[in-house]
Amino acid sequence: MVASGNLLCQYMEECDSNKIVDKNEINNNNSNNDKNRNIVLVGKKIQYRTIQDPASQRLTWYKPPLTVLVIKKVRDASVLSPFVQLVQWLIQSKRMVVFVEAAVMEDAHLDQHKTFMEIKDKLMTFKDGKDDLTDKIDFIVCLGGDGTLLYASQLFQQSVPPVMAFHLGSLGFLTPFRFDNFEEQVNNVLEGHAALTLRSRLRCIVIKKGEKQHGDDKKTARPPTNLLVLNEVVVDRGPSPYLSNIDLFLDGKHVTSVQGDGLIVSTPTGSTAYAVAAGASMIHPSVPAIMVTPICPHSLSFRPIVVPAGVELKIAPSKDARCSAFVCFDGRHHQELKPGDSLRVTTSIYPVPSICAQDQISDWFDSLAECLHWNVRKRQKHLDELEDLTHSSSNDTLDSIEQTEIIKKEPC
Repeated sequence: MVASGNLLCQYMEECDSNKIVDKNEINNNNSNNDKNRNIVLVGKKIQYRTIQDPASQRLTWYKPPLTVLVIKKVRDASVLSPFVQLVQWLIQSKRMVVFVEAAVMEDAHLDQHKTFMEIKDKLMTFKDGKDDLTDKIDFIVCLGGDGTLLYASQLFQQSVPPVMAFHLGSLGFLTPFRFDNFEEQVNNVLEGHAALTLRSRLRCIVIKKGEKQHGDDKKTARPPTNLLVLNEVVVDRGPSPYLSNIDLFLDGKHVTSVQGDGLIVSTPTGSTAYAVAAGASMIHPSVPAIMVTPICPHSLSFRPIVVPAGVELKIAPSKDARCSAFVCFDGRHHQELKPGDSLRVTTSIYPVPSICAQDQISDWFDSLAECLHWNVRKRQKHLDELEDLTHSSSNDTLDSIEQTEIIKKEPC
């Protein structure tokens, strides 16, 4: 699978790779200016680049997909029937090899479905944390809410197969597909008739004070925590009653110190999650950026900021902090950050290719409207042309006219 548009790390693609053109050549071609063209002066020459149109990101299969991973929402009986229908159809009609998590097979309610018992032995299983799915899966189908997509991201800490997410959960901001006509929709995807949203992820590395880095001493070194997150990494005060005191560095330069409940570093996908609840703006997932949002800062002027996707953030408890900080990654893998420890955050080169039900723009704004009720309010009534206004002079005001009406209505 490839995205025929840009890769995550190539937000700006050079026209005719590394082509340098004279200034006169640019001037002679002014008539063909492209609104997406970005001109960069390089010495006495001009290097021009083109910003890739996200709409050009389409799903293309090098060869027909043979294996599919089906991720089901746990502890939800309403998902069992769709799960059985999908798995049976994929095995019997599409002749695909279906992988499911081993824990799914232990659900006693599935035994009540006769059709599932017929295909149960044909399913391939895996255990999270034990079995490596790298290069084994061509395609992922999620049945549930946004948590199923986050789980798929967690399973693949490098390249991720394209993900098709069906809305069978509570909110469903990241799950644009409806299950009613799943055969038609899955067929369209398998035939390559689908748009993609490349959802950037953050690579998060925790470095502990005094610990040797992996590779310094093979006998004693321990590899640092190294995780990819789709939504956000959160650094907060945990159970401590004291304010967090966290230093923030950007490309090695100290930017500010955070005093408050904590800090959220999120992707554009995560901007509509915890970050938006903390007052951040909502950013389209195709925008190359990292969001930094304080949680209840002890300063009225500390507003959320957006920084370029290519920078490296370093987050560390201040030396004079009254308490340790605590970090979690997409709500998982909680651990303590003591003074001297640090967290490094950069944009990963491995995005999550999320398949669109319509296209990148329509899916996102539909989710804003349906899930967050973005800009929903009662429609302002039409201002009828009042007869009194048509007869009034230009010096009359609405207040004076209303006062006149009140006087007329008062009994003599």
